[in-house]
Amino acid sequence: MPAAVDNGGFPAHCLSSCRSDASARSFPSLAVQPETKPIRMTNNTRGYLFVLAAITIFATQDGFTKFLGGHYPPILVTMIRFWAFALFVTMMAASSPGGIRAAIRTKHPVLQSLRGVLLVSEIAVAVLAFAKAGLAMSQAIFQSTPLFVTLLSVPMLGEKVGWRRGTAVVVGLIGVLVILNPTGLHFDLYLLLPLIAALMFALYSIMTRAVSRDDSATTSVFYAGFVGAIAISTVGPFFWVPIRPEDWPAVGVLCICGALSHYCLIRAYGLLEAVKVQPITYLQLVLSVAVAVVFFHEVLTVNMVVGSIIVVGAGLYTIWREYALERRARAA
Repeated sequence: MPAAVDNGGFPAHCLSSCRSDASARSFPSLAVQPETKPIRMTNNTRGYLFVLAAITIFATQDGFTKFLGGHYPPILVTMIRFWAFALFVTMMAASSPGGIRAAIRTKHPVLQSLRGVLLVSEIAVAVLAFAKAGLAMSQAIFQSTPLFVTLLSVPMLGEKVGWRRGTAVVVGLIGVLVILNPTGLHFDLYLLLPLIAALMFALYSIMTRAVSRDDSATTSVFYAGFVGAIAISTVGPFFWVPIRPEDWPAVGVLCICGALSHYCLIRAYGLLEAVKVQPITYLQLVLSVAVAVVFFHEVLTVNMVVGSIIVVGAGLYTIWREYALERRARAA
């Protein structure tokens, strides 16, 4: 799942120039050979590549998370994953302007700390959801997060949601119900786990918006990783079980994926506007479902596919509408 961070770009341009004049045309042997210039990527090109890399790594991370979550306690898997994440954010903060001292400075210490605790708790629930509800089903329900963010932004941030976005949220929530299929004969309460995780991440996103008014992105990412690692380390050791030697490579890949995916996403948001990044992240649903079907032999149902299409469509509309309103406000 995706956790929250910053920027990236795509298509490459091959530039070459060939100079010629009258004498060159008359005497081909005197013609100047084409001067080949190196291929240069635009910021957009690099940004899109970083986004695609991030979602591919996130999907890989989901696969290893499901594998380990099925063999070990979810809290243990989350703790190890957050140790690696904390190391990553510490190195990132140390290399940023002002170093760790600047990253620690915040006008919202309590809210930033709560963000870290909420994020690590959400990931623990997500790991359990992968193991109990299935990777494909969980990812389908996770796509409702932007809808919950829109919904929660009204009471918590005082934002106004017009009838268009309001309708999109209602349609998207209907899509979630289609995915869950609560009237089905085999409805499982474990299906509520990814829904709870989506709500928790939406709340985390709302809190991130609140602190971003005064704190830098580096500060927010640092607190999320560092405080989250401390919080999970207070309970994780009680769930410690020996990890089998053959599973340590999977643990290592999970930790590397956690750092690389966030790095790519941060670079992507640094090169592209959020409205260009967010729609592409929905491809993670396709990749994660492919991992679930190919490697874990999960079965897709009609209600999952139809519901996912409804939820993704509603989410894309809310993202586009929010961007359009923001542009209009800037112009005004």
